Amino acid sequence: MADRGVDMSALPKEVRDQLAELDLELSEGDITQKGYEKKRTKLLAPYIIHTPGENPSSKNDLQAPGPSSSSSHVPPPSSSSRYRDRRSRRPHRSGGTRDDRYRSDIHTEAVQAALAKHKEEKMALPMPTKRRSTYVQSPIETRTPPDSSSGSEDETALRRQSSVVAPPPLVNPNLQSPDSWINRSVQGSSTSSSASSTLSHGEGKPHQHQPQYQPQTAAVTDMLAHSRIAPSENSGPPPDVTAVAPPARGPRVDLPSNAVVRGMSRGHSRSSMMETADGVPVNSRVSTKIQQLLNTLKRPKRPPLSEFFMDDSEEIVEVPQPDPNIPKPEGRQIIPVKGEPLGVVSNWPPALQAALARWGATQGKSPALTALDITGKPLYTLTYGKLWSRSVKLAYTLLNKLGTKNEQVLKPGDRVALVYPNSDPGMFWVAFYGCLLAEVIPVPIEVPLSRKDAGSSQVGFLLGSCGVGLALTSEICLKGLPKTPTGEILQFKGWPRLKWVVTDSKYLTKPSKDWQPHIPTANTDPSYIEYKASKEGTVMGVAVSKVAMLTHCQALTQACNYCEGETLVNVLDFKKDMGLWHGVLTAVMNRIHTISVPYAVMKACPLSWVQRVHIHKARIALVKCRDLHWAMMAHRDQRDTSLASLRMLIVADGANPWSVSSCDAFLNVFQSHGLKPEVICPCATSPEAMTVAIRRPGVPGAPLPARAILSMGGLSHGVIRVNTEDKNSALTVQDVGHVMPGALMCIVKPDGPPQLCKTDEIGEIVINSRAGGTMYYGLPGVTKNTFEVIPVNASGAPIGEIPFVRSGLLGFVGPGSLIFVVGKNEGLLMVSGRRHNADDLVATALAVEPVKTVYRGRIAVFSVTVFYDERIVIVAEQRPDASEEDSFQWMSRVLQAIDSIHQVGLYCLALVPANTLPKTPLGGIHISDTKQFFLEGNLHPCNILMCPHTCVTNLPKPRQKQPVGVGPASIMVGNLVAGKRIAQASGRDLGMIEDQDLVRKHQYLTEALQWRAQTDPDHVLYVLLNAKGVAVCTATCVQLHKRAEKIAAALTEKGSINTGENVVLLYPPGIDLIASFYGSLYAGCVPVTVRPPHPQNLAATLPTVRMIIDVSKAACILTTQNLMRILRSKEAAASVNIKTWPTIIDTDDLPRRRPPQIYKPPTAEMMAYLDFSVSTTGMLTGVKISHAAVSAICRSIKLQCELYSSRQIAICLDPYCGLGFVLWCLASVYSGHQSILIPPFELESGLSLWLSTLSQYRIRDTFCSYSVMELCTKGLGTQTELLKARGVNLSCVRSCVVIAEERPRLALTHSFSKLFKDLGLSPRAVSTAFGSRVNLAICLQGTTGPDPSTVYVDMKSLRHDRVRLVERGAPQSLPLMESGMILPGVRVIIVNPETRGPLGDSHLGEIWVNSPHSASGYYTIYGEESLQADHFNTKLSFGDPQTLWARTGYLGFVKRTELLDASGDRHDALFVVGSLDETLELRGLRYHPIDIETSVSRAHRSIAESAVFTWTNLLVVVSELCGSEQDALDLVPLITNVVLEEHHLIVGVVVIVDPGVIPINSRGEKQRMHLRDSFLADQLDPIYVAYNM
Repeated sequence: MADRGVDMSALPKEVRDQLAELDLELSEGDITQKGYEKKRTKLLAPYIIHTPGENPSSKNDLQAPGPSSSSSHVPPPSSSSRYRDRRSRRPHRSGGTRDDRYRSDIHTEAVQAALAKHKEEKMALPMPTKRRSTYVQSPIETRTPPDSSSGSEDETALRRQSSVVAPPPLVNPNLQSPDSWINRSVQGSSTSSSASSTLSHGEGKPHQHQPQYQPQTAAVTDMLAHSRIAPSENSGPPPDVTAVAPPARGPRVDLPSNAVVRGMSRGHSRSSMMETADGVPVNSRVSTKIQQLLNTLKRPKRPPLSEFFMDDSEEIVEVPQPDPNIPKPEGRQIIPVKGEPLGVVSNWPPALQAALARWGATQGKSPALTALDITGKPLYTLTYGKLWSRSVKLAYTLLNKLGTKNEQVLKPGDRVALVYPNSDPGMFWVAFYGCLLAEVIPVPIEVPLSRKDAGSSQVGFLLGSCGVGLALTSEICLKGLPKTPTGEILQFKGWPRLKWVVTDSKYLTKPSKDWQPHIPTANTDPSYIEYKASKEGTVMGVAVSKVAMLTHCQALTQACNYCEGETLVNVLDFKKDMGLWHGVLTAVMNRIHTISVPYAVMKACPLSWVQRVHIHKARIALVKCRDLHWAMMAHRDQRDTSLASLRMLIVADGANPWSVSSCDAFLNVFQSHGLKPEVICPCATSPEAMTVAIRRPGVPGAPLPARAILSMGGLSHGVIRVNTEDKNSALTVQDVGHVMPGALMCIVKPDGPPQLCKTDEIGEIVINSRAGGTMYYGLPGVTKNTFEVIPVNASGAPIGEIPFVRSGLLGFVGPGSLIFVVGKNEGLLMVSGRRHNADDLVATALAVEPVKTVYRGRIAVFSVTVFYDERIVIVAEQRPDASEEDSFQWMSRVLQAIDSIHQVGLYCLALVPANTLPKTPLGGIHISDTKQFFLEGNLHPCNILMCPHTCVTNLPKPRQKQPVGVGPASIMVGNLVAGKRIAQASGRDLGMIEDQDLVRKHQYLTEALQWRAQTDPDHVLYVLLNAKGVAVCTATCVQLHKRAEKIAAALTEKGSINTGENVVLLYPPGIDLIASFYGSLYAGCVPVTVRPPHPQNLAATLPTVRMIIDVSKAACILTTQNLMRILRSKEAAASVNIKTWPTIIDTDDLPRRRPPQIYKPPTAEMMAYLDFSVSTTGMLTGVKISHAAVSAICRSIKLQCELYSSRQIAICLDPYCGLGFVLWCLASVYSGHQSILIPPFELESGLSLWLSTLSQYRIRDTFCSYSVMELCTKGLGTQTELLKARGVNLSCVRSCVVIAEERPRLALTHSFSKLFKDLGLSPRAVSTAFGSRVNLAICLQGTTGPDPSTVYVDMKSLRHDRVRLVERGAPQSLPLMESGMILPGVRVIIVNPETRGPLGDSHLGEIWVNSPHSASGYYTIYGEESLQADHFNTKLSFGDPQTLWARTGYLGFVKRTELLDASGDRHDALFVVGSLDETLELRGLRYHPIDIETSVSRAHRSIAESAVFTWTNLLVVVSELCGSEQDALDLVPLITNVVLEEHHLIVGVVVIVDPGVIPINSRGEKQRMHLRDSFLADQLDPIYVAYNM
């Protein structure tokens, strides 16, 4: 089988022995057949001789046992299999394929196995859609079209998966072989596994009997369904998020505009109307993707959530019950571990400076430091003599020569910053020792490169807290610092003012003969300060006392067995940590020769440190895993380097759990170059505790220390369990040796009081030693918690007096007192009570192939707190040549791998363009800055995948609606229901009209106009203004009457119209519209006003016109010549059938004729006009308004606003429906006041038109729409001074009413009042009105009565259909403003929409209205009588069963206020919450879109406007981006976060579009349903669409 091509006799003896042992294990049943074959293949892999062209992986894959193997197809050799072929012949070439710093073959196999679990399940993650221009990254050839799935769905679905899972064989010969994705390239080294064996056996089976092509269903099946988390018995089946009721809607006129004629009962749940893909082509790629998304969401959540609780209480979150099966520590309490005593050596110096003085005097010629240039060649060597003399010169200069003669600038104990580049160790050494000799405290920091360096302001915080005023630097470094134009050094962000001192020799003064530096015996004063960045990014200074510095050097000398005159190669940063402790301090103490290899050289020549060891026969090398990895990558270039001289290879980050594989791999490559296994010495350090533990250099031949193979599941619960069951989730860690000499160590719990851990528990290592940091300089508060910790036992009693220092390292003590470190406190992510280590997650991500997508060393893992838990975010830099498809594949596989191995869901995975993440000085990623960028929306990712559905498991339980019945508690007693006053309110009485003449005059509006034309013919009723504010047209009573007569004559003659027929009026806002309205009434027709189509946008606007004409069965169209031409134009023919228009009459120049008689309706109940309007939910509704209702509404408005003929009002509204039409066309004729008409579109060319008109005509009452108010707020907000200068004064305005059919927009009215306060606008002037389809005017703030009141309601309660009033500023509170005074003659009552019973005061329910001016019914072509009765003439189920009410379809409540109304009674305020039709029912709760949109718009400065809707129970958020397109992807996480935080909802799809895409109607309301239809029909041209997993 696997031994084809292997000559068994030629195998090395140890391999044959291992094979024999394997055979024995198999025969005794200790190993499974599959395990046997896998291990055997692994052993033989390096020795298999491949025949050319044969694919090693396919050979193994096809050896599945059983007869079926003969029928299996051989996948074509892919490029990568051939590549692997080549690789396996070069057993040692490791190549740059992966970062061995993080490589663990055990881990790599685990990741492959985890991904293999997903191999059968089809991957169908919907790929995000990107607009072309946002492909900043990929070059043209590699680009995939944004998505080709609207073509042949089957094919693309398979093509998309082929890159992720093994497709059925023979799908397409040019596809990449699946092995190249899942299997690793073979590396024949002893530590790596032959990858093909990982997945080889039995994997082929599932596909063998499958048809070679799978239907669509398979392509969109569950992508992430984990076999491991099949729902357990008690959790029941996973919730089906896609269950949608079948469409239960009335017929719909399916015209292009997708408006719906009202024909649907309100009782139906909203979902039945909103959540069906009505009118959307089925193969739309959006619907396909959403279907894919739904399928991935159907699978159960990670923890099967046991019991929830209701969202009624204060706590919202599902509190997971502790799982009884989680591992708990069982060992005894740990006993502190003691290091060996610190030996006393007679010639140890009393202080470190003394050692330098001694060598400077006695061994002046001996080399102290060799620095390398950029090519890796020695640049200069500093001897101990030179080091001593220069340090003394610097000390003298610092103390005596900085200021003028008499003033001393520096005193001993002052702090001084050391700013030296990594390429110049010599200058740094002199500066450091010069400071020690001068007894000032050096604070080494990184060289600032620009004003905006990552974390630069935090370094400023360090300098400030240490009180640094002086910085030492070299001349070259000073020249390179960023300067201001005047040549001064830039003031860096957050830095204190610094004085810069250059320390090059030529600027130093030689001290006089008698001057000697003072070298006292080491004491507890600080000697130097080492900087340290915390998890949050704060940079603090750890002060190290003189005695600690000395003791630490002594302890290191003893532990590492340093001898005088040895050579040490240092690749680490010499300014801090190990690089400073070994390479600068201990080196000088022992007269060691240090060869410093700067980071820049390592980048250019990665082998330089190995060559230095070879050339100088160095005994010690100080490296990081990264340096081992780089050296391995480059080692082929050097045949003859020898590492035999090394007695210690100190691995500084050996405490990183992934260092073990780097050490192994390095040893594996360099053992043949003389490297001995026992010289590898990992160690554990931290800035606070300094060296915690280090492995002592071994004796040749001694057994190597053991490894710990731990269960990741156990680690996440903080306990140590040897991994047995699941090899995938194991972590192999190496020890970091024993505790330092003279130190005492314990393990305590990382959070809460420092309680001692049990022996099998992971905790934080704390150290008591003379050789450690003493404090965070200048920060006594933080110091106490870190440097003065006294561990306590289980009962909470302190175990002793001595203080310990927290090291920030997490670990445990293993057998033989060996120390094991499994992570750092700052890399700890606590998710749902489990701990995960950032480094572990990085390693898992890096073990996912293909690595060509991202840069290895540039991955940031951090957590953000969203909705009461930490959520894990991974950010990586994407390579420029990675295609969209590759990146997306890589991301989805990382998700699976992390989910399988760590059992934790990722919240967000973002890829950013190369070189855009903030870097630390040595090239690592600056985590806290990256996190800050992520939260501020400044990361600018080029790819993002959010998975809130997967990882947010603490949402409250969906609400179950209680069955509603009228219970005994709802018994009415007088005006009380359930103990509360009934929620009802009414305007004042309309009163009787005394004068019979007036009764006659006002019975019909036509008569009122004729009466005015006779009694007051020249009174001007209307003035129409243009954009310049010039009156272009006026109409007196008699002019209007005459013009109406002409139109009536034309209708009867030209149109041969019969009485009672409908006539469409198609006019721009103006006086023609008014005249033709009265003309139609004179002729006995029923006018229907329609907004004219937009000439530039006929395709979108003409269909609505056509639809209203068809629905109203109009017999004729009255319009202008201009519009008539448009209706008959070629462009119009493109969107509607122009041959079937009814008669079109142009009213521009009509002959002077009078109609034979003016029609008078027989009763006032006859229909006066039809009011058509498209609601925000896309429903086109026409209501019938009778003559009686017209008079009643006009009279009501007249009383409320005190209108009479000497008054002037200004109207800036659209005059086509609702209250806007009433004010524009009807009110003036009834009350006789003069209306100044301002068409809103004129404001586009003259923004200040409306405001300057108010000022010029000294208007007291004005009416506008929200869109007008918004135009003024946005466009004129900054120009108030300019308007003031032009004399605009608004102090005359007494009431400015916004006409709307929605909840008052408080933020907008407030900002309008605030902005124009400077122009004299009274804050009390602005108010709102409220109307609905069944009654056009319910509230209108008039001239009398109290100011509108504002209340704050709790949003959580609102979702449960309850009102809970809270204080201003309460969390989750929503301000609501009263919608204006209820009009005279109007009564409202709040009713439970389900039981139809009245509700009590301050209860949320549907607003029902009773009034003489309610509409008399819907005008539909479907005679839906039941609906008529239900909406217009309905009765309460109990209480007052006689009154007929009309249902507005709006939710609201009535609250009795403390204010008094005109009659002296307490005022009842009506608060409108929102339209029932618009609400979204999600998780059993009711959401108002505007609330979610408000939150979204606050999430980022670049969000101009947003709209939400639901689609198959998924929440879709569409946001307009007003910034640059590179911000588009930043918005996705921010939007998801804010909606989750504030509304406890998971966003399903985020769509980023250009400004102006969200359609808005003339009233300024968002047309969410139009938007939804456009989205589903793929017509939005979005910048980016993200499908949240």
